[in-house]
Amino acid sequence: MFGSKQIKLVLLLLLFMGGAARLNAQLTYGNVGLLHAPSAEMQPDKTVMIGANFLNRHLTPPTWSYHTFNWFLNFTIFPWMEVGFTQTAFKLQLHKETQPRYTNQDRFFSLRVRLIEEGKFWQYMPAVVVGTSDPYTETSSGLSTTGNGYHCRFYLALTKHIKIGSEKLGLHLSYLYNQREDYHLNGPAFGVSCNPSFDERLRFVAEYDSKDVALGASYLFFKFLHLQAELQRFRYFSGGVTFMLHLK
Repeated sequence: MFGSKQIKLVLLLLLFMGGAARLNAQLTYGNVGLLHAPSAEMQPDKTVMIGANFLNRHLTPPTWSYHTFNWFLNFTIFPWMEVGFTQTAFKLQLHKETQPRYTNQDRFFSLRVRLIEEGKFWQYMPAVVVGTSDPYTETSSGLSTTGNGYHCRFYLALTKHIKIGSEKLGLHLSYLYNQREDYHLNGPAFGVSCNPSFDERLRFVAEYDSKDVALGASYLFFKFLHLQAELQRFRYFSGGVTFMLHLK
């Protein structure tokens, strides 16, 4: 068992390992991206993200007709590859009335791979990433059309950063697809991000995720702690915290 001295030592080691990454972790999916829409940004390799979020029912697939929360673990194995594992709490359908507590979790994996680095080949080249979340389900064969692959999506994302005066903007375009009957994705998504020059630890995001518009912001504390919030449809709040480590 760990004693108080050992716990303090572990916490100190984590503080010293903390990197200065500034990218957002998507609230619903627990991987690098905008608020809900994908991006082609990547963390430095050996970056670990551990986080938890409150999710408004308007942000999640329709299986969640109530507010919920999740937690996630994400690891950038190489500069061009990221994997993640996310659990989202839900109430079993049979117990919504008689037992309104959270009684189970939905689990899924995510994968992102960068095909082209930004600025490669020519100065205007955007970064290109392909990715997927929750691609398969236990209760049906092949791609998730029904069953428990609630967060299923496949996407191609492009990101290009440009400077306007002293400000640097991220321009993001993606295309999402899945075969879900209850949460079908088949269309473009886009967004704009900005870390203002007066404080680059602050990040603003505006996006259209192929279904809804949203505004959000995050702030980096102590080089390793991200607080993030968003307003889906400009009114429904979701938010969370992400603890970031850069393993050296």
